Amino acid sequence: MSDRTKVEAWLRPALPGLVDEVIAAVQSAVPVYRVLDRNVRRGVHQALEGFIQLADSGSAMRLPGREVYVEFGRGEARNGRPLDALLQAYRVGAQAAWRGVADAGDRAGVEPRLLYELAEAIFAYIDEISSASAEGHALEQSLAAREEHERRRRLVDAVLTEPQPADLEWLAQEAGWELPERLAVLAFDPAATDAVAARLTALVASGWGLIADPDGPGRRDELRRALRDARGALGPAVGIEDAPESARRARLALEVGGEGLVLADDHLLDLILAGDPRLADDLARRRLAPLESLPRNQRERLVETLRAWLDAQGEARPAADRLHVHVQTVRYRVGQLRDVLGDALDEPDARLELALALRVSTLTS
Repeated sequence: MSDRTKVEAWLRPALPGLVDEVIAAVQSAVPVYRVLDRNVRRGVHQALEGFIQLADSGSAMRLPGREVYVEFGRGEARNGRPLDALLQAYRVGAQAAWRGVADAGDRAGVEPRLLYELAEAIFAYIDEISSASAEGHALEQSLAAREEHERRRRLVDAVLTEPQPADLEWLAQEAGWELPERLAVLAFDPAATDAVAARLTALVASGWGLIADPDGPGRRDELRRALRDARGALGPAVGIEDAPESARRARLALEVGGEGLVLADDHLLDLILAGDPRLADDLARRRLAPLESLPRNQRERLVETLRAWLDAQGEARPAADRLHVHVQTVRYRVGQLRDVLGDALDEPDARLELALALRVSTLTS
């Protein structure tokens, strides 16, 4: 009875009962498999059939029809069964199969040496099946994650498109996201998308985040933690139909600069200037052009004084306090500025343009 080619003769009659024993063991040990469909029963029968054929072939224990078990792993992933449960089911099934094979062999008078060899073969065989199914499970999860990411990306693109598409509600349902009445748009470096998405309870894709309830308790702290070392800018809270405008302001605020989380509503003047950079540059160049002819050190001192004097509403003393110089020094420098800039220091519109020009030069420096 030591000839391997006789395995089928004594094991095949026991196959139906062996299938039942394996399934019962799996159902008892692994909760998610307590209710099984016909595909699982057919899979157990096919696996035992394959083992018999392999054992009788006399060849090394290589898995025939490996793609079948890869597809089975993919199917289990689609059914929502976790990989650890599947692998546990395989282990329990292998133990039950070995017990059944040993009982059948004992009844048939099979030599113990052959049974020992079959025991080793069974567990090697189940390892091959487990490896193939794990590969399929991982593949299906990867494809599912890619598809989920694509659905989220399509929804983010749709929300930020102006005008928004008519199928916005359908895209939201497909992505499993409920459209809020109000939201704010977060802009950040697209390279940080995966990291931000993992730390933020929001819809995130391609360097954008759709933040529902942006003014809620603890929301800003959550955003800062999600950004961590990345820079980000939050647009204003708006209705869903105005999300493109919130995104535009968030992107401008990100370009303006600042560390950590920048709030667009705190930098409206900078956003105005950044909204038309060519016009802002022309304004700065025209208003500050008279200072260009001065030596560099003198020009830098006068620009610094002009900025402090304008911020102090034309008062010399607070400007001197800000610059940490004597008030007479400020008055002397303002006199020099009058010589260079003429009446611009006394005309309201010209003073406003000077202040904006200095702001532009700060943003672009």
